[in-house]
Amino acid sequence: MKDTRTTNILLLIIVISLVFYLLKTLSFIFIPLVLAMFIALLFLPLMRWFNKKKIPKFLNIISVVLIIAGVFRIGGLLIQLSSNEILGANSSFFKKAETKIVDLVVLIENYFGVVRVEGDSLVNHYLQTNNFTSKIGPSLDFVGDVVSMSLMTLFFAILLLAGSINVEKLLNTTIFKHKHASVKTFRKIEKDIITFVKVKFIISLFTGIGFGLACVFFDVSFPIFWGLLAFLLNFIQMIGSIVSIALLALFALVEIDVMSTLLFFIITITGVQVVLGSVLEPIFMGKTFSINVITILVMLMFWGFIWGVPGLILSIPITVIVKIILDQFPKYKVISSLMSGTES
Repeated sequence: MKDTRTTNILLLIIVISLVFYLLKTLSFIFIPLVLAMFIALLFLPLMRWFNKKKIPKFLNIISVVLIIAGVFRIGGLLIQLSSNEILGANSSFFKKAETKIVDLVVLIENYFGVVRVEGDSLVNHYLQTNNFTSKIGPSLDFVGDVVSMSLMTLFFAILLLAGSINVEKLLNTTIFKHKHASVKTFRKIEKDIITFVKVKFIISLFTGIGFGLACVFFDVSFPIFWGLLAFLLNFIQMIGSIVSIALLALFALVEIDVMSTLLFFIITITGVQVVLGSVLEPIFMGKTFSINVITILVMLMFWGFIWGVPGLILSIPITVIVKIILDQFPKYKVISSLMSGTES
């Protein structure tokens, strides 16, 4: 009996290790597929409405594709605006920024005892420019990966919306024995993910607007860029808000000379994040996503390690789905309770 139990545990460890290995190795397939699933979930209510109106399926899919294209178009325009904002900046700003950065680096060098050759510039010492190709190559690879992943995501989303990949049927055949249970769970997942995305989008939007207005009020350059960056980073749970505050605070250090004003600016952008992210977001989410902080941190580390930045963004929705599925099985209630931090 003990030998059988030991064998089962070893097999479970091997299977889990293999699953993790496949998730990491085949990330170029799994990331677009998971993203497409969430996109499809967002558009399923619209697809059902189209079906009730007897609109042909191919027109439904074309409408969804056009909506997605419109969202990308708006995003592209915002990026273009922020780029024009930076390119059109006064040259005196960049000279001032360079002077302050050099002073800061020299201060750090003196603290750590770093010695540069006399006459050697900061750029030549830390950013060797003799090999431009080696530095531009990774950037081009990144752009290519983003484009290919976006196209794959769109392809998988079209398949899901067209019904070529039936998630309800997949749940019924792989996890649940009864069709009623699979349909109920799928509708619960759909409802919760839509709520999550709506709330996260609204909170991120107002966070971006708050950061932009703070930059305008305190006369910090590039408010559109910082607002857009705060909006995007806010989708990364917990980590994104810290990064956006840290980056903007460092940038403000270049422009704001008066320390009291700089301190008040940092307090303002921190207050925007705290009020929207730590107060209003949990209120709007309600008890739908009763997941404790420890679970969130563990999932962020795990999916961040497996899939990088996309994993950080997708970690919470994936965790929500896993918890909803575990809630349907009484024998896994202990795990579900641990994830939510409530007593079983």
